Amino acid sequence: QVHLVESGGGLVQAGGSQRLSCAASGRTFSAYTMAWFRQAPGKEREFVAAITWRGGDTLQAVSVKDRFTIARDNAKNTVYLRMNNLKPEDTAVYYCAIRLGGVVRSMNEYPDWGQGTQVTVSS
Repeated sequence: QVHLVESGGGLVQAGGSQRLSCAASGRTFSAYTMAWFRQAPGKEREFVAAITWRGGDTLQAVSVKDRFTIARDNAKNTVYLRMNNLKPEDTAVYYCAIRLGGVVRSMNEYPDWGQGTQVTVSS
């Protein structure tokens, strides 16, 4: 069984930076894609970024493409989301998810999820 644990959330001022981490355990992840989604209050969960475990292929949402960077550390089974120039509209619970296969945007394609970490950006 896959176990995902997010960390790194908190309160940050607009324009600031933050790095989220997602540690995975429970199986060998060499063929898996890891992704970040977020859900703001009253809104649907949306795709943020994804990265393949082996090839390093990435996919990002247009809204974060020039500000957020997804990266991985295979030795640690950990995926990171570096967020720069944060805006109040980035406030959300950020979730880590995993799937077998390539990068896709649909949350329905990711069967395993973490519990989420809250990111709050103050204006």
